Amino acid sequence: MDKNTVSETIIALEREAMSAWHDGNPSPFLELYSKDFTYFDPGQEVRLDGWDKIKELYESLRGKVKMDRFEMINPVVQATDTMAVLTYNLDSYSGETLWKENCTEVYRLEENNKWKIIHCHFSPTKLP
Repeated sequence: MDKNTVSETIIALEREAMSAWHDGNPSPFLELYSKDFTYFDPGQEVRLDGWDKIKELYESLRGKVKMDRFEMINPVVQATDTMAVLTYNLDSYSGETLWKENCTEVYRLEENNKWKIIHCHFSPTKLP
């Protein structure tokens, strides 16, 4: 797979999952996460370790996240044959409210030739 194809694939996976997330559906992200997934979230005091922990958090939020739209700003994929790091700024809109976040996703090419996210880190672009 060439670097352009990897980049297009990773960004498409992320956009699809983010679109569902903004409509209250965490399932596409849960399907992308590896079993050894780790997660830093601004709403959590410590890193979440493992797929079961993120599933528990996301199921508690299912149907509660509703955004009108989002923008992935300047997504960049840096990749090797089996690893890829996606970074971008995320603007999420709900009515007049705008949330601005930095996002880092680390993808790994699994044995079944599918990209899985092994680590995610979201943070606000500005602290209040």
